[in-house]
Amino acid sequence: MSRIFITGSADGLGQMAARLLVDAGHQVVLHARSAARADEALHAVPQAEAALAGDLSSIAVTVALAEQVNRLGRFDAVIHNAAVGYQEPRRIATVDGLPHVFAVNTLAPYVLTALIEKPKRLVYLSSGLHRSGDASLADLAWEQRPWRGTAAYSDSKLHDALLAFAIARRWPQVLSNALEPGWVATKMGGPGAPDDLRAAPKTQVWLAASDEPAATVSGAYFYHMKPCETHPAVRDVAVQERLIEACEEFSGIRLPD
Repeated sequence: MSRIFITGSADGLGQMAARLLVDAGHQVVLHARSAARADEALHAVPQAEAALAGDLSSIAVTVALAEQVNRLGRFDAVIHNAAVGYQEPRRIATVDGLPHVFAVNTLAPYVLTALIEKPKRLVYLSSGLHRSGDASLADLAWEQRPWRGTAAYSDSKLHDALLAFAIARRWPQVLSNALEPGWVATKMGGPGAPDDLRAAPKTQVWLAASDEPAATVSGAYFYHMKPCETHPAVRDVAVQERLIEACEEFSGIRLPD
């Protein structure tokens, strides 16, 4: 049995992954952005151990969430599932003055990775749209560029893959991988999304808990439990390091060795 923490598991793919894991006998801790949503998450997956609350758009709240996780003890895996989508029509600033998409999709996974006691496995949800992300990492805060929601989302999903590969390289004792679940009919994906919704949560579950040799790798990118090609920059150590340095500067939190 594995013990797994899943961010953004009040609904959508996070909740679907949680259900699959508890049905398989694993111990799961859920997460939602507010206490009310955490209660809803626990009601939806009552077999879960607990549901934690924390708004990932705030650096301070994300730090506090990491502290909550650590108080529960060490986890075997953390699935970084929480994300906001590509439909924000303007640059919505967080309490820290950062774009909402960047804060939730990029910076929060970095902060949680840095502060949660190292698990055995880390799983980061990316997207096929990461292939159109801007690998220059210029203007991450969108202060100079005209706002484009889809581009901001694509950039953030490239960042998630970069983070997964950077961690795989820096922390050889941790299995760190990224995946794309497909374009599926969740609240974020929309009702017309064409991919198989039932298949969408399986890869993250497999990477978090399976002992199959194909799942116990590190520094890989998957689609439907099969290795998949990424944006070329994902494997570029210099780009990985620039992202780590930028996240440290934005958050004030250093990634431990």
